[in-house]
Amino acid sequence: LELCQHDCRCARPCAPAAWAAAMLTKFETKSNRVKGLSFHPKRPWILASLHSGVVQLWDYRMGTLIDRFDEHDGPVRGVHFHRTQPLFVSGGDDYKIKVWNYKNRRCLFTLLGHLDYIRTVQFHEEHPWIVSASDDQTIRVWNWQSRSCIAVLTGHNHYVMCAAFHAKEDLVVSASLDQTVRVWDISGLRKRSSAGGPGGPGGPGGDDDLMRLGQQMNSDLFGGGDAVVKYVLEGHDRGVNWAAFHPTLPLIVSGADDRQVKLWRMNDTKAWEVDTLRGHLNNVSCVMFHARQDIIVSNSEDKSVRVWDMSKRTGVQTYRREHDRFWILAAHPELNLLAAGHDSGMIVFKLERERPAYACHGGTLYFVKDRYLRAYDYASGRDNPLVSLRRAGSSAGPASGARSISYNPAENAVLVNSDADGGSYELLIIPREGGGARGGGEPSDSRRGQGQCAVFIARNRFAVLDKAHSEILIKNLRNEVTKKCTPAVPSLDAIFFAGTGSLLLRSEDRVALFDVQQRVVTAELSTPFVKYVVWNADMTQVALLSKHTVIIASRKLEHLCTVHETIRVKSGAWDECGVFVYTTLNHVKYCLPNGDSGIVRTLDNPVYLTRVQGDVACCLDRDGKNRTLQIDNTEYVFKLALVRRQYDRVLHMIRTAPLCGQAIIAYLQNKGYPEVALHFVRDERTRFNLAIECGNIEAALQAAHELDEKDAWHTLGVEALRQGNKDVVEFAYQKTKNFERLSFLYLIMGNTEKLQKMLKIADMRGDAMSRFHNALFLGDVEERVKILEEAGYAALAYVCAKTHGLDETAERLAGELEELPEMPTMADGGEPKLLVPPAPYLREDNWPLLTVSKSLFEQAFGASAGAGGGAGGEQAGGAMGMGEDDAMAMEDAGDAWGDGDDLDLGGEGGGDDSMGLGGEGDEDEDGSGGWEMEDLELPADVLAGAGGGAADISEAGPFVVPTPGVPAAQRWAQKTPLAAECAAAGDFDAAARLLHRQLGVVNLEPLRQHFVAAYLGSHAAMPGAPSAQGATLLVPLERGWSEQSGAAGTGAPAVVAKLSTLEDDLRRAYKWVTEGKFSEALRTFVRIMQSCFMLVVETRREVDEVKELLAIAAGYTAALRIELQRKEVAKEDPKRAVELAAYFTHAPGLQNVHLALALRSAMSSAFKAKCYGTSASMARRLVELAPAPKVMAQAKQVLGACEKAGLGDALDLDYDARNPFVTCNSAFTPIYKGSKTVACPASGAKYHPDAEGDVCGVSQVGKIGADGSGLMVSHSQAR
Repeated sequence: LELCQHDCRCARPCAPAAWAAAMLTKFETKSNRVKGLSFHPKRPWILASLHSGVVQLWDYRMGTLIDRFDEHDGPVRGVHFHRTQPLFVSGGDDYKIKVWNYKNRRCLFTLLGHLDYIRTVQFHEEHPWIVSASDDQTIRVWNWQSRSCIAVLTGHNHYVMCAAFHAKEDLVVSASLDQTVRVWDISGLRKRSSAGGPGGPGGPGGDDDLMRLGQQMNSDLFGGGDAVVKYVLEGHDRGVNWAAFHPTLPLIVSGADDRQVKLWRMNDTKAWEVDTLRGHLNNVSCVMFHARQDIIVSNSEDKSVRVWDMSKRTGVQTYRREHDRFWILAAHPELNLLAAGHDSGMIVFKLERERPAYACHGGTLYFVKDRYLRAYDYASGRDNPLVSLRRAGSSAGPASGARSISYNPAENAVLVNSDADGGSYELLIIPREGGGARGGGEPSDSRRGQGQCAVFIARNRFAVLDKAHSEILIKNLRNEVTKKCTPAVPSLDAIFFAGTGSLLLRSEDRVALFDVQQRVVTAELSTPFVKYVVWNADMTQVALLSKHTVIIASRKLEHLCTVHETIRVKSGAWDECGVFVYTTLNHVKYCLPNGDSGIVRTLDNPVYLTRVQGDVACCLDRDGKNRTLQIDNTEYVFKLALVRRQYDRVLHMIRTAPLCGQAIIAYLQNKGYPEVALHFVRDERTRFNLAIECGNIEAALQAAHELDEKDAWHTLGVEALRQGNKDVVEFAYQKTKNFERLSFLYLIMGNTEKLQKMLKIADMRGDAMSRFHNALFLGDVEERVKILEEAGYAALAYVCAKTHGLDETAERLAGELEELPEMPTMADGGEPKLLVPPAPYLREDNWPLLTVSKSLFEQAFGASAGAGGGAGGEQAGGAMGMGEDDAMAMEDAGDAWGDGDDLDLGGEGGGDDSMGLGGEGDEDEDGSGGWEMEDLELPADVLAGAGGGAADISEAGPFVVPTPGVPAAQRWAQKTPLAAECAAAGDFDAAARLLHRQLGVVNLEPLRQHFVAAYLGSHAAMPGAPSAQGATLLVPLERGWSEQSGAAGTGAPAVVAKLSTLEDDLRRAYKWVTEGKFSEALRTFVRIMQSCFMLVVETRREVDEVKELLAIAAGYTAALRIELQRKEVAKEDPKRAVELAAYFTHAPGLQNVHLALALRSAMSSAFKAKCYGTSASMARRLVELAPAPKVMAQAKQVLGACEKAGLGDALDLDYDARNPFVTCNSAFTPIYKGSKTVACPASGAKYHPDAEGDVCGVSQVGKIGADGSGLMVSHSQAR
């Protein structure tokens, strides 16, 4: 027994409890045996000490392991958090007590003194003390500040299994295997600490070290006088494993190896046993009082946790695990959380739900609190009890309170749902006159019933779910059943209100919209397990809340968006603007209809939102108290205005609301509003990047001047070149001194004057290569010859001169080259041509752009946008200054070089005009050589007749470029449920996802050609302009387009696959089957089947035809695979060949002519193998088909011969014609009726269960056993 207590104790098999319940598990770990647990008083942390010697620190809210501490040698049985300091203490089988600092992640010190295993350790609430219990039969009290033992409590004569301080009084309780519980008075220790003795925080104290040593020895041997036994509680028949104080009452509870839990009471003079709680079937490991309820919780080696009612002294709840014994319990000091450690880890759980049941209507909140239905008026803040609720059933446990309520404003009635008696409801009719004034009396009418999720669906009807029969009962207000509905929803387990006459039905992985009147499911949506449903005010949108997910859907369950959370979602309410605001355990968050989400504020404790109006959120806390939270809704109102394109409201908020921060900037940038984000940014680098993104050259130029970095100028040049703004490109290249790019820019512009000046600059820089390039661009042969000669390449200079007809120069160079052993020779028969740069199409200042009106934001931010042009103009030297008109017209580009110091070239003539690239017309600085713009006095009739001239433009305002529309391919792919349209749009990924969801498609390789064909068939390729070599224009083709459709189109792409074409292919495949060309027929049927996935039809009748065609193709594919398999094994395995021939005749959907051929083949094969019974069966079936006379005669002859031979089979065939079966398309063996099968959702082919997860051999694309919602080939299926 002693050895067993050190390690583990063997539990005998336990009998099943009377009934067991499922825990409200919040967190669970898998690890070695957990022997000690401790909750952190403030943070969502829990310590778990393991039998392996490791102490784990977990965040039970996030479900993550924060840290682990493993300095103990052997099991760690006790662990405890300090209430205020970042400390915890642990004690283990290595006789050591360790004090840790979890912030520094290290052990601070070790307390030595115990001589055996340490069972428990605990910090005192106020004093710097630690109490420890040990198998050395002592209890020690330590001062962790002085790191010394200040008291040794002796008296037990067996292992001390636990010891704990009282929360408020100077008491310690201990439990021991000597079958006693002892209560110790440590008031003397407190007095000694107050007096500054050895136990005080000031350290050992005292002057005589020898006397102090003697006192310590006496204390160790005989027990100190500061702690004395007050009570010895005897009553257990076996060793006591645990004892604990009640936090406020003079009560003690204990659990022992006699399988009993005992309740004790004490006063100032004595203590006595109150009652014994029996029910555990093995040793009781741990027991404690619940901090917030009058219950006792215990766990045991019988693998159960039991809950006991303190007042009735009876068990009310049992939680059981199948394989794990429980060893330890811990309760959170403030929250309604418990933890239990067992053989394979630990669990954090609750005994009851803390979510209050509530319903909101108009300006009133109806909720349940303390067995009363109450009404809270939002306007006045008054909280009135309306009626009292009946007590739950006798078998109800702690989790039997009100779960949800449904309010009927027409009849002023309320349905209150609870878990009592396996699920029940109470129908209350609230008196309209002075309901609150009656002080919460009895309701005027009350009826109860069995069932789950009772909700009103009409003025005088409500629905109740009968889970046992998967039925929905419709009842009237007299609680009488008027209708029963059995919806075709598997594993239906909850119903929710969905408007008058409608319900939302929840199953494991989806919700369905059910019309009660028509008794049909009108819509479905795949979701995680939905816990709560919240409709907006006008019932147009619904929020579906699951454990970690928020899904927003429309009235018809069309998916709008999904938000995933890492911690639990608790509640939600719709804002008056149409934003869904929801709470998690520690945040208030929002979700926009487009899926954008964010944090509104943090929470100290979880709350349950009931209403959100403006910047006030009304909620209920876990105590059922109404609270209001101030929230800042500026962020989500701003984002919602952007989503809805309410730009006037956006501008108003920009000017008035305190919007700032990187989050808003990033949001605006990601959503395509960089020009708005530009308004918020003051950092020049960020302004530059945003201006480049939105194409604002003026703002980018201003920011580039401020940054004055080479990379910024280069980026600006690239963007300006994209826009065709050659003046800014030129200026940017000047700033980066990129002469090669400048020369090429002038080449494509056809600006030979500036190319000449670039040639001069290259000469001044001494850059021979740049000189040669510029001369090549200019077609200046003499200059090129000169450069080559100066560079020492006389031979090349000679060839160049000779080639281009410069005879005099060539002769001069030839004379200089006479010394060479061999003169350069010219190729014969060639016709050399001078390379001259092509003339550009346009010689405008900039690429011609349309004059457009400024957008709303550009007009609003005009000051900041215009500032960039002015600054740029000044710093560019005047010529680069931006003009005032919207086309960004530049002044004469010749002056853009400004002063020569921009290029920093050095050399002579720094002030000479040769560095400025000014044109010949730059005569002086006052602009006399520039453009001569004068006002013309034109006749009035000329002005009046200029219909398309500038006058009309000035009067009508600038031309407004139409807003770029959505590309046709993008429009096709938006929210389409058809894979063919996604493929036609080029969105192959979306098409693959749709096929996977609808048909379980996992192998996309066979569908590649169909995807590509769909895409190519929906576009027409047109050649581009002659100058754009190799460029083609892809034009989207839409089905059903006409001139009336206009530019908007029909929104539906042209589709290659046609139903009529596939029907022709089907007839061709039939012909090949008849002719016995099985391989060709098989390929055709597979192609038909895969083409069906890429069809688009218009009507329901055509949808049925597609499904029929798909079934025929799948059936023939399966049949032909059997026949081809038979041909492969015919010679080696005659028995298998006969079986396969027989299976072929049972293939579904065969035409009569093909079935007759299959029966004739199977009949012949069986007859030749002397399987006369099987052959006769085939012959009879063949006769029933009434084939051709010749075949009929042969069948009758075979039938007669078989009957004469005795109708026996020489081979033991795996074939039973009398037992219906389908053929497994993998193993090609029969699956008889009643056997379990799995199917491919793409082809419907059946398989044995062991083939689940493989790729279907019939469809070649689907996953066997996958879930599929069904093929969608028409938009009419989604309506």
